[in-house]
Amino acid sequence: MSDVEKMISIGGIPVMCLIVFAETGLLFGFFLPGDSMIVVAGVLTAPNLEAKRNALLNPWTLTTTLIIAAIIGNQLGRWLGLKFGERVEKWPDGWLYKRRYLEAARSYYADKGATSLVMARFIPVIRTFVPFVAGMGKMPAERFLFWNILGAVIWIGSLVGLGHVIGGTPLAKNLGVVTGSVIAVSFLPIVYKAAKAWLTSRRESKT
Repeated sequence: MSDVEKMISIGGIPVMCLIVFAETGLLFGFFLPGDSMIVVAGVLTAPNLEAKRNALLNPWTLTTTLIIAAIIGNQLGRWLGLKFGERVEKWPDGWLYKRRYLEAARSYYADKGATSLVMARFIPVIRTFVPFVAGMGKMPAERFLFWNILGAVIWIGSLVGLGHVIGGTPLAKNLGVVTGSVIAVSFLPIVYKAAKAWLTSRRESKT
């Protein structure tokens, strides 16, 4: 999906909902372009006179439907973790499943608790596995639903809003820069955590 704008113009909101649902609810959805797709979709909700482009999507329809897809996706992720968590832990590594992703999500969930359901929304890969880990940990359904809804509203609302603002600026003429920047920023927490773990291990090896 190198051309996110083309994918959106062809598939529209239904395809975007399927992608958000898969990325947040199915363990094999971690590779999908969630953040960049949502921001680009937000860009397409705003008219841009300089680029001579009308708004292609309604911002309120887009935001509402993607929030619903994100909520349902996480609910499915929790249910899968509750029902099949122990079985999945025994799976060997393959192209669509990596045990290290599950372990990273477990560590993040243990560190952040229920708020991980909000914060992990902005971190690729981790957001796919955290609801599954929450299900494995048997987080109460009512508590999970609250943080799930809050996380979906903040994640989708902020990214669509960011895209909508960008859509009226010269940046909208170069969506490659926009999507590249979003991807780079979204991976910063992973890079920071990996660097911190590496520095900690080095200190321990010297003592």
